[in-house]
Amino acid sequence: MLPATDAATNRSPARVRLRPTMQSDLEFVLSIERDPANLPFITPWERTQHEAAIRFPDFRHFIVEGGADLASVGFLILIGCKSPNQSLELKRMVVQSKGTGFGRAALRVAKKVAFDDLGAHRFWLDVKHHNARARALYDSEGFVVEGTLRECVRGADGFDSLVVMAMLQAEFAGRRAQGLELPA
Repeated sequence: MLPATDAATNRSPARVRLRPTMQSDLEFVLSIERDPANLPFITPWERTQHEAAIRFPDFRHFIVEGGADLASVGFLILIGCKSPNQSLELKRMVVQSKGTGFGRAALRVAKKVAFDDLGAHRFWLDVKHHNARARALYDSEGFVVEGTLRECVRGADGFDSLVVMAMLQAEFAGRRAQGLELPA
């Protein structure tokens, strides 16, 4: 269970759960991935890439379900689930409705999965430099900036830089001890 209020927003966190993505979910995944509101912030995958991520043991592809009815509100993908280095990547997280708290709640569940269930030592991600909203979320959720990959992905208006952020297991444990993470 999440803390009674969210320190970043001073309100109750959204209710979410993650469930494994099925083939029947892929139209939903592709539709929100290709939504013009999301395209500037991600590099969309082809359907076959999502199909492979559902099947490949090193990946975890999840549908984010949220709200009172636990409707599909987004998706997220973890990579490196079988890594001998215990370094997992949050490859992608896309939430349909921004500002609802679903992204923050899904990120907290993803951290719990990464550290508690998959035994990660390091949980990392990269985010486009111009995605201020996502960078602020990751920062407020304890991710530390490790560096910038300058102009490394081609975007619609030229090349985009990626900011690499990560959290270590000890940092996660410290946040949990402060009541900032989901309990074990």
